[in-house]
Amino acid sequence: MPDAPHIVGDVMTVPAVAVGRDARFKEIVRVMQERRVSAVPVVNGAGRVVGVVSEADLLPREEFRGREVTRFERIRRRSDLARAAGMTAAELMSRPAVTVHADVTLAQAARLMAVHHVKRLPVIDDEDRLRGVVGRGDLLKVFLRSDEDIEEEVRRTVVSYLFPMFAHAIHVSVRDGVVRLRGPVHDPSLVWVAEHLVNAVEGVVGVESRLGDDEAVRGGPRTTP
Repeated sequence: MPDAPHIVGDVMTVPAVAVGRDARFKEIVRVMQERRVSAVPVVNGAGRVVGVVSEADLLPREEFRGREVTRFERIRRRSDLARAAGMTAAELMSRPAVTVHADVTLAQAARLMAVHHVKRLPVIDDEDRLRGVVGRGDLLKVFLRSDEDIEEEVRRTVVSYLFPMFAHAIHVSVRDGVVRLRGPVHDPSLVWVAEHLVNAVEGVVGVESRLGDDEAVRGGPRTTP
């Protein structure tokens, strides 16, 4: 079977930059600029994450600067107007913070980011204390894995596992993260299983399979996204 998937703890940034609840607007902006991040966790005196301040939380200050606010905006954009008047992290932050634990898989973290429309997630321990931060770029690090490493894992954990009698006859090659499989198999029903397991190997971009399928060999590879 494929090796255990990478988890957030493998790629998160440590130590994480954070601000306290009393951090002032300009201090927050300065921290973001200096650390080149788009959001920072807000922690209380015990180091527990209580919210997150992002660029989106700071922008209303500029958006509403020096102009009259309509009645419609006062009703429909009450939270943005409150942030525009906010002076401290406690007044500006979004809460509750969307967080993850270090043992969460990268796929689960990516799903959280997509669902909540955020670019970074504070990583916390069992007592909600900040341990690190994981961003979108961190989740993509698995795709920097070398083709040689991917090929070795596919051979060891998929081909040898599913096709022990034919492993020597199955050709595996990897280029730019795309895995190509070719060769005989004793049970055609396992071809789909093999493609599925290879896709689960971290760093794999796609699979092109000709396993045990004469039609596919003559007509070209079957590609699994």
